[in-house]
Amino acid sequence: MVACLAVLCSCSSNGPEAKQARVGPLEPPGAATPIKKHPLTKYIELVGFRISESGAAKLRVKFAVVNHSDADIGDLEVKVRLTTSAAKPGQEPITEFEAKVPSLGPEEVKDVTATAPTKLRIYELPDWQFIRAEFEITSPAP
Repeated sequence: MVACLAVLCSCSSNGPEAKQARVGPLEPPGAATPIKKHPLTKYIELVGFRISESGAAKLRVKFAVVNHSDADIGDLEVKVRLTTSAAKPGQEPITEFEAKVPSLGPEEVKDVTATAPTKLRIYELPDWQFIRAEFEITSPAP
């Protein structure tokens, strides 16, 4: 009985190797990746992108902006680029657009809606889980 218990304990995956495998940077799935460094980039997250058709060659893009800091952040302007998860380097994006983000309080989340140009029709757009976003804070200047 003791021998069986010793064998079972030695086969456990709760050893140091298991703990090391779980360590690493966590990136939220579906969150936009910053393109260029800006002092506010470490506090701002763009998530939850939803796309709908807004007319001929126009999309309505809705997403949420999160302020992860404990301070107020004034009005922002961001440039966003949406691609697919299967996009190859240099491939044309689904769309690129600029959006204005109203001031955010500490740890606040706000919904933002923008209109964006596209060459694709709504039935050609990928499902939400296959959209990848990149963003750059263009205002205020760093």
